[in-house]
Amino acid sequence: MTSFPIFFFAARLAWRQLIYDKPKLIAATLGVLFASVLVFMQLGFLDSLYASAASAPIKMRADLFVLHKQTEALWRPVQFERSALMRALGHPDIRAVYPMYMLLGQFKNMDTRIQRTLMVYGYDLNSNLIDSADIRARRDDLKRQDVALFDIASRPEFGPVSEQLSEGRDVTEINGRRITIVGTFRMGTTFAADGNVVASELNFHRIFPQRSLDKIDLGFVLLSSGADVRKAQADLLALMGREMRVFNYDQLVEFEKGYWENSAPMGFIFGFGVVMGLVVGMVIVYQILFTDVSNNLSQYATLKAMGYSHFYLQLVVLSSAIYLALLGFVPGLALSLALYRLAEQEIFIPFPMPFGKVATVFAFILTMCSLAGALAIRRLKAANPADMF
Repeated sequence: MTSFPIFFFAARLAWRQLIYDKPKLIAATLGVLFASVLVFMQLGFLDSLYASAASAPIKMRADLFVLHKQTEALWRPVQFERSALMRALGHPDIRAVYPMYMLLGQFKNMDTRIQRTLMVYGYDLNSNLIDSADIRARRDDLKRQDVALFDIASRPEFGPVSEQLSEGRDVTEINGRRITIVGTFRMGTTFAADGNVVASELNFHRIFPQRSLDKIDLGFVLLSSGADVRKAQADLLALMGREMRVFNYDQLVEFEKGYWENSAPMGFIFGFGVVMGLVVGMVIVYQILFTDVSNNLSQYATLKAMGYSHFYLQLVVLSSAIYLALLGFVPGLALSLALYRLAEQEIFIPFPMPFGKVATVFAFILTMCSLAGALAIRRLKAANPADMF
């Protein structure tokens, strides 16, 4: 008998065994479905964590970024002297430098009057440090006193700001100071800030009068056309000293993601959840397959007596495991997609479902079921044709 018929007949026998006891098949499918959903959700939270962490730096535009070495993440920067950034202007390849100020402030909902924390960005609006057409369109308005731009992707607890603006209600308070919201832009929430506001340097200082503009949070460096970015980065590192970091764009995005992946415990928690989901799923599938083999030992012994090899019986068990992986994964994927949409609506952070994640989770589930099947195969050794007599 060639290889294909062996696999075909083993798979067909495995399928008939599974559908013979439908309650058991449903229980096993639900176990794999549960594991699939658990893994998808843990990976979803992990991806959303990284996506939200990069929502701010991914919109920042500069050739190089300067920040204090003690800065762990952009939402909790360590300030450094503005004069340190200005020293970079002495480099022949550096065209301009701009400081950015960032601080968490209290935004008052115009309807409920309840305050909630958001991130306030202050910078020279002529510099376009944040890539947003809405900010560029409102650049002149933002130069007026006590005005700001509100991130429309902020959590709803800040109020229906777009509707309020259309009704002519545009005055609120940030950190107890009356501020006029002159428009909206889109950036996105993070696990650290539920919303964002952009203002000019002077308005930032009016909102946070205790903050000196001589102390900055992040420095933006623009290079001359044709300049060598790596050489300029190395020169700036030597110029700034050991207390400073100089990143290019990609390094800044990875730095922000790295904080949540390595420094914050959430990355470990979600990763641990993935492992636990696979372990629980493997135990469920193993129990189902082990019980199935035990209940059909006399039938397996009969097949051995008829001349079927032990390898053939192993294929039957492994085929059952693969069927369970397919039967549980497909509805698990559909349920996970629905839960992703629900999570996006509730926490306002993107839950991407790229094909790569689907393929990865299917590989996890298939491996999980195959391992469970490999463990259950040991029970086949008890199938002895001599026991039939």
